[in-house]
This record gives sequence, structure tokens and C-alpha cells, in this order.
Amino acid sequence: MLGSIAPTPSSTKPVRVLVVEGQALFGKALCQVLASDAEIEVVGDADSIANAPLRRLRPDLIVLDLDGHHMEFSEAMRMCRELAPQAKMCVLSTHIQPEVMQRCLSAGADGYIVKDILPVELIRAVKSVASGQAYVDPRVAGGVLKRRSNGFGRTAQNELSVRETEIIRLIARGMSNKEISAKLHLSEKTVKNHISRIFAKLNITARTQAAVHAIKTGLA
Repeated sequence: MLGSIAPTPSSTKPVRVLVVEGQALFGKALCQVLASDAEIEVVGDADSIANAPLRRLRPDLIVLDLDGHHMEFSEAMRMCRELAPQAKMCVLSTHIQPEVMQRCLSAGADGYIVKDILPVELIRAVKSVASGQAYVDPRVAGGVLKRRSNGFGRTAQNELSVRETEIIRLIARGMSNKEISAKLHLSEKTVKNHISRIFAKLNITARTQAAVHAIKTGLA
């Protein structure tokens, strides 16, 4: 499942996080939970993207409430990308429906967190996304697997070798190259070579895209 957590970022600098949450009380609680970890620095919070000082704060990661803002989600994402192009995007939602998650990922989100997540898992998810790994609540990922389209997953699987399919599944679980290397008993260089071929075959450039592809096609 994609809910597996990758290692925290190797940088000694804390991850600069901005929380955008429509409900003030919940937003402040989120800030307190995240700020309790020494590797996370909450640089601010806002009730909407329009009121978030993204250019001034330059966060590394934005936790964006899907449910509380008053504009189309795609427009909110566009504003985030325009004002804070360096930031990873982690969507926070009450929805467990796979189609909502897919819409968010297609719009450019790097992670999808459901609001009933445990505080310790929230921290791990945020660190995972900050480190460049995809994160999707495993309950939502499971729903995608149940709804895989007829034949679509088989076509995608045929494009990849057996080993490449194994590796993209592990990427979708949030595993790092080192973890994949240990699990499959391969050198990290071999894993990197396989990933390069996966990227070339699927015409993608990032692990997040590979994870999204694996979920959408039923490979995860």
C-alpha cells in the first residue's frame, strides 16, 4: 500500500511547512502537531490560499485543506504553483473516495492525507512528501485497486518487465532506492538503472508520477 513511509529528508534544515485550513481551530491544532517535531518548522497558517503569504514565506511544503476554501481546487493548486513553485503540495481532505484522490493527484498534488489520520502518521506523511516521496492514505489506494479499469492495468504491466513492475510497486509504497535494493537483493545502482528505464518507458520524470501511474493502472 502507498501509505508506507519513506525516510525523512537527509538535510539537517527543518522542513518549512505552511498550513492552509479553512477551520481556524483545526488549522491551529495542525500547526501544533507539526511543530511538535524538531524536523518541521511551521512558518505560518492561513484560512485560504488567497490569504496565504506564499511568496514571502517560501515554504518547502504546503498542507492544503481540500474542503474549506472557496475556489475550484485546480485553481487553488495553480495559485500555489505560481506563488510557491518550490513547494511540495500535500492535500488534506475528509474524502476517502479514490476519484477525489485521483483528481487531486492529477492536479499536481504530491500527497493525499485524510483528516482522521493519527498525529504521528501525519508527521511521517509530511516528511515523506517533503523528501520527494508520494504519500496516499492506504485506504484510498486500496479503493483504487478495487476499481481498476478492465484491461488498463494489464496493458501498462505489459510495457514493463517483471522486475520493473516489482520496482514501480515498491515506489508506489513510498520506498526509497535503498529500501528497494534491500528488499529485492539488488544493488542501488541496479535499482537506479531500472527506475531510469521505467521513467523512459512511461515518459515521466519523477517518483511521484510513477506512484500515481501505478495506482491509476492497478499496478500498486
